[in-house]
Amino acid sequence: MLGTRVAIFIDGGYLDWIAMHELKQAKIDYGKFSQALTGGRELLRTYYYHCEPYQSNPPTTEEIERVSKHQAFLARLNKLPHFEIRLGKLAYRGKNAEDGRPILVQKRVDIMLGVDMVLLAVKRTISHAVLVAGDSDFLPAVQVARDEGVSVHLYHVVEQNPHKDLWDKCDERTAITPAFIKPLLRSG
Repeated sequence: MLGTRVAIFIDGGYLDWIAMHELKQAKIDYGKFSQALTGGRELLRTYYYHCEPYQSNPPTTEEIERVSKHQAFLARLNKLPHFEIRLGKLAYRGKNAEDGRPILVQKRVDIMLGVDMVLLAVKRTISHAVLVAGDSDFLPAVQVARDEGVSVHLYHVVEQNPHKDLWDKCDERTAITPAFIKPLLRSG
């Protein structure tokens, strides 16, 4: 194992939810955020998992604008040192009967994150993994990483607690609170 090297795994949809609902639409500086999550360890890479926003066919003006903003955001992330973006797909599952909005499901995101965590653990590339997520789908990857000697640190929100089994399985846990995130916000 290489010293105390860390990889950070961010479920982008989960972090979006945190920024929007818990942190009152906070604009996170992902470079500062990533550095804070390293805990002073050497950073191998920050992996960011998400999907492009939905576009109907033909797309609405609002959808085109949303995709354009998301692509600009990803381009900014891609310029950060030691960042890797992994994109899944949104699957259309029909329309909500109450409001007519599309029902969308993320596909591939959780499995990509899990595969990356497992590969880095079994190759002994990292000694620590930081997971920003709340979903129990990550349990098998967390278990394999721990079995390989990797310490797993979960970052989560308090209001929407992570799945109990995920909470129990991780070695360390830190709540992402307004006080935690305030020094990690973008200026301007």
